[in-house]
Amino acid sequence: MPSPRSSRERRAGSGGGRLEFLSLVSQRSPGAPDSPSHRKEPGSAAAAPLPEEDCMKLNPSFLGIALSSLLAIDLWASKRLGVCAGEDSAWGSARPLMKVVEVSGHGIPWLLGTFYGLCQSDSSAAREVLLNLLFALLLDLVLVAVVKGLVKRRRPTHNKMDMFVTISVDKYSFPSGHATRAALVCRFVLRHLVLAVPLRVLVVLWALIVSVSRVMLGRHNMTDVLFGLLLGYALYSVVEYCWLSPLSAPALFALWSH
Repeated sequence: MPSPRSSRERRAGSGGGRLEFLSLVSQRSPGAPDSPSHRKEPGSAAAAPLPEEDCMKLNPSFLGIALSSLLAIDLWASKRLGVCAGEDSAWGSARPLMKVVEVSGHGIPWLLGTFYGLCQSDSSAAREVLLNLLFALLLDLVLVAVVKGLVKRRRPTHNKMDMFVTISVDKYSFPSGHATRAALVCRFVLRHLVLAVPLRVLVVLWALIVSVSRVMLGRHNMTDVLFGLLLGYALYSVVEYCWLSPLSAPALFALWSH
């Protein structure tokens, strides 16, 4: 039977071994010595937290995901519907006809035609309507150019830049100026011209065909056209609110009086 003294010596020896082992570990490193995450170069600073904008990119909002998905669908659908974008497209043979439709919705023919009618008109009522139509067309050109310059959305990649009379902002696609003008002119004509029902239907069909042709020719994406239609529809309300008359703008009407 071992003596009490020998038992105490053995416990003291084992306790001393544990103390020596813990001392060696504490001299090397308080953490895992061989872990790459704990190795630091001399003079290196502590890892800084991610900036707030990086955290937002790593955790996109539901709205951001929805907008990105809608944009992807818009680009895909617009490319699929661009059947007249080139001569080798699915409906390439209809491209010349679509370009005639494109010219019918261009701003220059409408401005020149309205100006010519204003100069040739002998009726004060007709001059009032034509003068306000001219004002609406000019307002449309300015507003579309401003929005295009602010948004700066490039035209579809499958578009051919062979458009009829372009200016600097026409390299951008949002919104569609043709669609805006078609909606504006359609509302204006239906409101201020007395037309038979078949002619009124033709006016609406013309506005729709001009708008659709923008996607078929590859000039615009679908959202460009949809926003253009909404903008033109709303722009007519502005023209009605600012309607020019001999009482509100006598100087302008004096220029066209014969």
